[in-house]
Amino acid sequence: MSSLYQSMVSVIEQSITPLAGRLGQQKYVIAIRDGFTAALPFMIIGSFMLVFIFPPFSPETTNGFARAWLDFSTQYREQLMLPFNLSMGVMTFFISVGIGASLGRQFNLDPVMTGLLAFMAFLLVAAPYKDGQISTQYLSGQGIFTALITSIYSARVYAWLKQHNVTIKLPKEVPTGVARSFEILIPVLVIIATLHPLNLFIEAQTGMILPQAIMHLLEPLVSASDSLPAILLSVLLCQIFWFAGIHGSLIVTGIMNPFWMANLSANQAALAAGAVLPHVYLQGFWDHYLLIGGVGSTLPLAFLLLRSRATHLRTIGKMGVVPSFFNINEPILFGAPIIMNPMLFIPFVCVPLINAILAYGATRMGWLAQVVSLTPWTTPAPIGASWAANWALSPVIMCVICMVVSGLMYLPFLRAYERSLMKTEEQKAQSSAPVAETVGSN
Repeated sequence: MSSLYQSMVSVIEQSITPLAGRLGQQKYVIAIRDGFTAALPFMIIGSFMLVFIFPPFSPETTNGFARAWLDFSTQYREQLMLPFNLSMGVMTFFISVGIGASLGRQFNLDPVMTGLLAFMAFLLVAAPYKDGQISTQYLSGQGIFTALITSIYSARVYAWLKQHNVTIKLPKEVPTGVARSFEILIPVLVIIATLHPLNLFIEAQTGMILPQAIMHLLEPLVSASDSLPAILLSVLLCQIFWFAGIHGSLIVTGIMNPFWMANLSANQAALAAGAVLPHVYLQGFWDHYLLIGGVGSTLPLAFLLLRSRATHLRTIGKMGVVPSFFNINEPILFGAPIIMNPMLFIPFVCVPLINAILAYGATRMGWLAQVVSLTPWTTPAPIGASWAANWALSPVIMCVICMVVSGLMYLPFLRAYERSLMKTEEQKAQSSAPVAETVGSN
């Protein structure tokens, strides 16, 4: 066991930790994560409106309350859809500004100006103007990858021009706000002079504007991101990073967020059209089936720790059980500990993988309702899972099944770890006993 542990630690320290560290500190990964974080409040509220627009009742229901709600939502659907359309429907607005502002801070540029420049760059290629109207087709999930590319491009252009002093400088007496406005004039001209002709050229050659062409190219990748292998790979990477003491969730979600948002937008469009929901792997699936109680699905483990015979583990259970309800499990990860603990490595990695297989299989068989709403990641698993699936009952049952399976998988490894701790405690007590007797005799 000792040699196996040392080999595992060596691999983690020499290969995984440096890679994860570089990836986690990568400017563009940080910017994408910050962009989605900035957009999150607007998207959560927009998604919440779906509950009122599409209430969880059968269209044939005869219940008075349910019937009145359904009739009201049908009659005033256009008015009820407005908050949704101006939040989830234009999510790329918030994301592009957030990414631009984050890169602005990292490149020592003005964040507001950089965010607005990124916003303009996105609109230039993704919002064609015709007959006095702007098309909104690519302002939701379909335009996410375009928003990422144009935001990064515009920030890089701004940073390069400023670094090489290609800018308009005004005297120091000029107010700061006015000076910043003139400073960004050249970046705006460069963005227009490069992106607009490129968009026109692509449209002339392919009949598709830039966001449409990007989605066409990425279609196989988007489809692959919704597969079981993609789920298992992302979960495996997250767990290994966390076991090495690196925040794997930030790295994985930073990469997966564009795919999740594109898939969420497609599911919501299908829900509005009364069609079959096309996608399974969304953020609600990740948060509420794979991370029950936090990374590693440790909420069942927290309950097991409460009844541990080892005083140390029982204390950690008391400290960690309440935060685990809200998917915050650092007290358990670092207190038990799970991080770099070979005794708990196997269940920590395998439990979320098993949960993923169970939830994905149940969804594909039609037993589990699919995600249509974005929920706060701190929402307790059964509630959050039901909310994400428009308050269906099947996600609650699925969460309970996953928790039972998780508890059963953690139990034998916890008992083995518990015995080793108790043995160590007994040895310490025995070694300290002669010392105590000697002190007493003096």
